[in-house]
Amino acid sequence: MAQKPSIPKGTRDFLPADVARRSYVINTIRTHFERYGFLPIETPSMEKSVSLMGKYGEEGDRLMFHVLNSGEKIKKADVAALSESKLGRFTQSISEKALRYDLTVPFARFVAQHQHELSFPFKRYQVQSVWRADRPQRGRFQEFTQCDADVVGAVSPVLEAECIQLFDSVFHSLHLKGATIRINHRNILSGIATYLGPPDRILDFTVALDKLDKIGAAGVFDELKQRGFGEDALTKLTPLLELSGSIVDQLDILESLLKDQPMAIEGIAHLRDVLRFVSPLHVSNLAFDLTLARGLNYYTGIIFEVAPPKTVDLGSIGAGGRYDDLTALFGLKEMHGLGISFGLDRLCMVLEELDLYPSTLQQAVDVIVLHFGDAYVQDLIPHIAKWRNSGLRVLVYPTSHKLKKQMQFANQSNAPWALFYGEEEQKEGILTVKNMGTGETDKINLDVFDTSILTT
Repeated sequence: MAQKPSIPKGTRDFLPADVARRSYVINTIRTHFERYGFLPIETPSMEKSVSLMGKYGEEGDRLMFHVLNSGEKIKKADVAALSESKLGRFTQSISEKALRYDLTVPFARFVAQHQHELSFPFKRYQVQSVWRADRPQRGRFQEFTQCDADVVGAVSPVLEAECIQLFDSVFHSLHLKGATIRINHRNILSGIATYLGPPDRILDFTVALDKLDKIGAAGVFDELKQRGFGEDALTKLTPLLELSGSIVDQLDILESLLKDQPMAIEGIAHLRDVLRFVSPLHVSNLAFDLTLARGLNYYTGIIFEVAPPKTVDLGSIGAGGRYDDLTALFGLKEMHGLGISFGLDRLCMVLEELDLYPSTLQQAVDVIVLHFGDAYVQDLIPHIAKWRNSGLRVLVYPTSHKLKKQMQFANQSNAPWALFYGEEEQKEGILTVKNMGTGETDKINLDVFDTSILTT
């Protein structure tokens, strides 16, 4: 019995039209990355498990795809650990590799490993797939593509401003309006955590605060109570959650409320420096969001997250932030880093929902050459080669099926032009050219045929 074709949940096949759209978005992003001086790299799909584990917090470790050892190595499995329900130890004994969870930690490993081959500050971009064993749902996949741009080896508000400009520039080129670039700073969050209670409670605080959009202020307060925060702390938090006005206005209020928290004041000052570089550029929809915490453990400074237009019910389409000394985990200390990432899959979903793709993406080829017999196609072969060399995308229908079937194929391919060359055309030394949009036909001398008429 034949097996029913299927793929793992959380993964997808991409048809030619899908690939054309994804390539359009990738090429747009890549163009802007290169305009800002970022250079392309690639890293393996798999990394050593020790390079990835412990870098993303408990959730990251739980959602990581591990690759089983093969051959003789599988005999070294710690069966005793399995019987003792020590699953972490058992997993380590049967797997030494894992699929990358993101592109940032592998990049930190890359920098440490190739430090003597790179010039710093080093700006890299990377467009590759990542894997997470998350529950598949709308906009959340187990295999997806990230488009990252990072710079390591320098600290400057100019770089943070460039990240914001990059987001805005890409969205402008994609004609995407209404996406909101939200910013915050981990030092501000650390200062607030100290303001509310013991400074070592920042993780409990940020985990609860990050849920504000989903559960509301009352839900955040309830969760903070469950995590041991008292009524006094919640009273202090209330005015912080009621911030309003421009970004500068909100920073002014925060500065007043947190004047005794040096770390928060430092973060506020840093955001002000960044805004001074951004303000002359009139970036669209830039907002300060105190609830923005970002779940990844390695962020240490400014953090970014991009929300899609409000008319689209989907999670963030971009994110990033500063991660100081991430490379120290691989033995290279004091190598500060900063990066942003576009979520290609969600970004494509937003563009499709808002009908923002160019109509020309539907055209996989420019011309269909219809087949009236091998002898006629042979006559055209030198001309077809010349047309292709001129940049025209030409598809030759391979067999002499009935004209009706060939025309159906031409319509389905969305080719704007069809070329007829049969007995009559051969005798007269002409081509019959049909505009598939208007249905109009024209006869043109084959020897003086100018392909430019097919691109107008």
